[in-house]
Amino acid sequence: MAVGAVLRSFLSGCAPKLSKVPRLSALPFCVRTVHVCPVLHAGHNKWSKVKDIKIPKDAARARMIAKYTMLIRVAVREGGPNPEYNVTLAQLLEQCRNKNLPKTTIEAAIKGAEKSKAGTQYTYEARGPGGSTLLIEVLTDNSTRSHQAIKHILTKNGGAICEGARHHFDRKGVIVAARDQVSTEKALELAIEAGAEDVHEAEDEDEKPILQFICDMNSTKAVRTALEALGVHTLSAGMEYIANTPAALPQDQLDASATLLEALNDYPDVVRVWDNIQALE
Repeated sequence: MAVGAVLRSFLSGCAPKLSKVPRLSALPFCVRTVHVCPVLHAGHNKWSKVKDIKIPKDAARARMIAKYTMLIRVAVREGGPNPEYNVTLAQLLEQCRNKNLPKTTIEAAIKGAEKSKAGTQYTYEARGPGGSTLLIEVLTDNSTRSHQAIKHILTKNGGAICEGARHHFDRKGVIVAARDQVSTEKALELAIEAGAEDVHEAEDEDEKPILQFICDMNSTKAVRTALEALGVHTLSAGMEYIANTPAALPQDQLDASATLLEALNDYPDVVRVWDNIQALE
């Protein structure tokens, strides 16, 4: 109780400086480590708004629906059509509902799973402009075709397939919650009380403010339950790759990275691309 009071007092006096404090573990008392990032967009920092301007929303939504359809089919084939016994499918369905995917599309994907072609998921490690690193998740029924296509896209846009990119990311549980006018100070307190490691202030695809609570993969369910008990309206939970070594790039390299990511996301077999890019201040 005393530690909580001291922490609240500390935060209220230095909230404007939080962006300069990488970890609260530097404080002279023992608390759970919580990190606050700058405002992000879909898991990245503000530079992502630049790249997303180039992508028409209608086209982006069509690709998103197609990719979720593929993921649902794979989940059903691997774990069955009942979300009560298929955790992966349950998480996907929750994400689909939060993204307002048509119910008929979701049902068709579940029913058509057995008739669809078998697909395999791969994660390619790659280097992007300015020494940035990428993880490219692919779902394909032809690994040779996908490998050649990904390699071509990377080479054409200043990137390359490489080894070791995965070391720049950690696999974490991510609970997405509605911002609901929650202050930065309150978000920190909620993260500490719920047992989360980090909290990110972010925006979803519609530029609505959200909070992303980061935790150990095995603690995802427990942290979400704790957040709900604290009155937080959670939207979804799942596994994400979180960058642990950001690459700060100047504007010209940000533009090149945006072009590369757009090309990768345009390729039908690509499910998602993670990067460690930040805008150079």
